[in-house]
Amino acid sequence: MPPRSSFDRRAFLRAAGGLAALGALGACGSNTGRGGGGSGDLTQYFHAYGEEGTQQAIKRYAKAFGKADVRTQWITGSNFESKLFSALLSSDAPDVFEFHPQIQLVKAEQIVPLDDIIEPVKDDFVEADLTSHTMDGKIWGVRMIDDPKFLYYRKSLLDKAGLKPPGTLDELVEASRKLTTDKVKGLFLGNNLVDVARPLIWGSGADLLTEKNEIAYHTDAFAATLGTMRTLFKSGSLLLDAPADYWDPSAFNQGLAAMQWCGMWAMPAMQKAHGDDIGIIPFPQCADAGGPSLINGGWSMFVSAKAKDVDLAKEYVKWLWIDQTEYQEDWALNYGFHIPPRKSIAAKADKLKTGLAAEGVELAGKYGRFDNPHWTQAMITAVEKVIADAVRSGMAPEAALDKCDKTVNRELTSLFG
Repeated sequence: MPPRSSFDRRAFLRAAGGLAALGALGACGSNTGRGGGGSGDLTQYFHAYGEEGTQQAIKRYAKAFGKADVRTQWITGSNFESKLFSALLSSDAPDVFEFHPQIQLVKAEQIVPLDDIIEPVKDDFVEADLTSHTMDGKIWGVRMIDDPKFLYYRKSLLDKAGLKPPGTLDELVEASRKLTTDKVKGLFLGNNLVDVARPLIWGSGADLLTEKNEIAYHTDAFAATLGTMRTLFKSGSLLLDAPADYWDPSAFNQGLAAMQWCGMWAMPAMQKAHGDDIGIIPFPQCADAGGPSLINGGWSMFVSAKAKDVDLAKEYVKWLWIDQTEYQEDWALNYGFHIPPRKSIAAKADKLKTGLAAEGVELAGKYGRFDNPHWTQAMITAVEKVIADAVRSGMAPEAALDKCDKTVNRELTSLFG
C-alpha cells in the first residue's frame, strides 16, 4: 500500500543523519480506545491507507495485544514523512512506526536493530527483503507487505487501436498518442510523474548508486530518456490533472486513461470496474542497455530508539508482525492485493495464485527492484526534482542531473565520508 498521496510531496529533508530539523508533530490520527497516557502505553504511526477497512484492521490488531494499550496515529494529508521525521526529533516520538528502510535512520540512531526478534524466522523472509533492511550488519525493520507496481492497460482499447503492450519507452510514447481521444488520455503516470523516476533510471541501464555508494544514475542513456519523457509530456497524451494521484485507481476505473502506473494494491478495484479487460506489464525498456523494470516497494515496521519502553515496543512488533500470521495474511490479502514477505504466508495466499494476481507475482519476481537502504529521502527528493526540471519545465537534462548530483553527493558525504 502506498502513501495515500503522491511521492512528490516529500520535502527536502536534511540535517544530521540526513533528516530535517522540523517542528514538533501536532496531534493527528486517533486512539485505539483502551486508555492512554500510562507508562504501559505504546504509540504507533501509520500513514492513511486508502483501501476501505485498513484503519479499522490496524486498530483491531492493536486492541488484541494484551500487554499494552496501543494508540494509533493514523496520519492523513500529504506530508507523512515530514511529520514522522519531525516527531522522531522531538520528545514525543512514536514507539513504533511504519516506513521504508533508509540508512539515515540508523546513522542518526533513531531506530533500534531487530535481529533478535527476526532471527527465529529469518529463513522464512524473502531474501531481498532481508537484504534491503540490513545496514551496518544488522536488521533494522520487519517487512509487512511487498507492493510491486505495474503499468495497467485496457486490453480492449489497445486492441481497438491495433496496438500491442509497449515494450520500449518509444513504443509507450506512440501508444499513448494513439490511445488519446477527446475523452480519454492515453497514459497516467501520476500528476507529477515522479514515481516513475526509478524505472526510468533502471530502464536506461543505470542504477541509483554503485556498490561503493557513488552516483550511478547520471548516464548519457538516462539523460536521453529524460528527453524522451519531455516529448511525452508535451504530446498531450498524458493525464496530468487527475482527482487523485497514481496510487489511486479511480482515473483508470473511470475511463480517464487507457493506461496507468499503479500498484498491486489497486488490482481488485480495477478488476471490479473492468473485469478481465485489464493487462499488466512492467515499465518498458528505456534504452538499449536497459530493460523492463518495476518498483517492488512496500512498508516495514520499525522501533524508535526513543520508545518509552524499547523492549515492550519490540515485543509488540514481534507479536504482530512475526507471531500473528493470521493478521499478517489478513493485512496482505483483504485490503487490496499485496505480496506477503513471509514465504510460508505467501505459499498459502490463494488469492495470488491465479489470474492477473498470479501474473503480477511472476512479474514482481522477474523484474522487481527492492529498496536500496542507502538511497535516502534527500536523494529521493533530488531525483524527483530532476523530473520536475527536465521533463515538466524543459531544463536541459544534463543541467538538471548536474544540479541533482550536488545534493546527492552532499548526502553521500554526510553519510559515508
